[in-house]
Amino acid sequence: MDYAASPLYSEEERVALEYADCMTISGREVTDDLFTRLRRFYDDDALVELTAIIAWGNASSKFNRALRIPSQRLWKRD
Repeated sequence: MDYAASPLYSEEERVALEYADCMTISGREVTDDLFTRLRRFYDDDALVELTAIIAWGNASSKFNRALRIPSQRLWKRD
């Protein structure tokens, strides 16, 4: 699903998902423009929490992959 064009997400959710992509995908950066758009929806505390949640998800993924811990199949791919 293309979250950027999907009507299922609000602008706030889309910018958070874009932030998660930039934190997760190698070679992507959190640009000044993206950070400015994040600040429209999230204060300092919320940004720290959002960043920590995304970072924890990324760390967990790397940890599980290295130890060959299989997915619990909590999501479905269409």
